[in-house]
Amino acid sequence: MKNVLILLAVFLCFTAFNAQQKEVPSMKYEDLEKRIQKENDKLLVVNFWATTCAPCVKELPDFMEINNKFKDNPKFKMILVSLDRLVDKERVIKFIKNKNLTAEVVLLDDIKRMNTWIPKFEKNWDGNIPVTIFYKNGQKVHFNDGEMGKEDLEKTINDNLQ
Repeated sequence: MKNVLILLAVFLCFTAFNAQQKEVPSMKYEDLEKRIQKENDKLLVVNFWATTCAPCVKELPDFMEINNKFKDNPKFKMILVSLDRLVDKERVIKFIKNKNLTAEVVLLDDIKRMNTWIPKFEKNWDGNIPVTIFYKNGQKVHFNDGEMGKEDLEKTINDNLQ
């Protein structure tokens, strides 16, 4: 019995380690827009952040706690959109591992066209991060400009998951 428990513990540790991304896909705005529309049967939480943004890094543990709480719900999905530069992709991958990020992470490699795609996401977005946008059935249902606390994040999810 003891050996079974040890094997189970090793398996769970291995599974948890594999839950983290080892690669981060980079994409342009149009690809991200298609990716968001692809999840049209879910409540999709899209968080824009960067490894160099202190408020972004501060809120990520709460986002991971909430992501882990809802990840088994087939009507829920969280995507973290890194606005780090493409040349910093390895730093993003290392950050994912060090911070134990369990949500899907993509790198938006489209900084030069920020003034074009930012207003397409939200007309009131001034470009600052963090920003979190909630989509339900492919339609934007909530925009949060700035840091988002765990309670607000969970409440917004619960209000829109019905």
